[in-house]
Amino acid sequence: MSLPAVFDYHPAKSVDEAIALLQQYGDDAKLLAGGHSLLPTMKLRLAQPAHLVDIGKIGGLSYIREENGAFAVGAMTTYTTIERSEVLSRHFALLPEGISVIGDPQVRNRGTIGGSIAHSDPAADMPGIVLALKADILVQGPNGVRTIKADDFFKGMFETALQPDEIITEIRFATPPARTGSAYMKLENKASHYALAGCAAVVSLGGDGTCSSASLVITGASVKATRASAVEAALVGKKLDESTVAAATAHAADGLELLEDIHGSKAYRSQMTAVMMRRAVLRAVERA
Repeated sequence: MSLPAVFDYHPAKSVDEAIALLQQYGDDAKLLAGGHSLLPTMKLRLAQPAHLVDIGKIGGLSYIREENGAFAVGAMTTYTTIERSEVLSRHFALLPEGISVIGDPQVRNRGTIGGSIAHSDPAADMPGIVLALKADILVQGPNGVRTIKADDFFKGMFETALQPDEIITEIRFATPPARTGSAYMKLENKASHYALAGCAAVVSLGGDGTCSSASLVITGASVKATRASAVEAALVGKKLDESTVAAATAHAADGLELLEDIHGSKAYRSQMTAVMMRRAVLRAVERA
């Protein structure tokens, strides 16, 4: 059985204390939230932080509340809490839908929204969902709080716009306009439940039934959650019937830096990306 390297454990009692610890220990420190990504890599000694800063005991980072035309979700809010939220389900169907296919009940009971997006795993579901919803991500560091647009947050594989001494404190979702539907579809690895190819879709319809806006994000197939800008542009202004959506999504993976491994070739991921996007868009349109 693999065991992690020796480390010091620091249970932070406040965000300020956690930030101070990150500043004190620098590159030797790692934040611990739900732990589902960090702890396995530590057991395999792929990560060997000398200091673990546990933010799980900080009060006030787990909540869901409506304020100023948006829904604020604390970074330490668990998947299960979000999945069971009636108000979030009413406005953002892809949130509970996407969360329902993350891991298993044990993972959803411990995993947190902030931990997932901070990790920026290309095969994870939450980064793509947050990006499709065009969320604002609030982070706190030694210089105070700043807001990062989701489109500016995910930089690459396991890479984000977070500074080493910053912590995600909140994710904020704007209330969608009337006649907006959303959906999440993925082809998953049956062992890990991570996405081989998936799509988070948010579609709004105008009074005449044509698409007034579309936000489509690809998960799993590439090195990071990626906005499908060309497909979005191809949908806006059109009646979204099956043939129109199929034509627009047929080349959804064009231009992507596709992944390839024992679970799927680049060609397979490309084809499945188009399939998942078509299904997600059609479901979102139905809900709109």
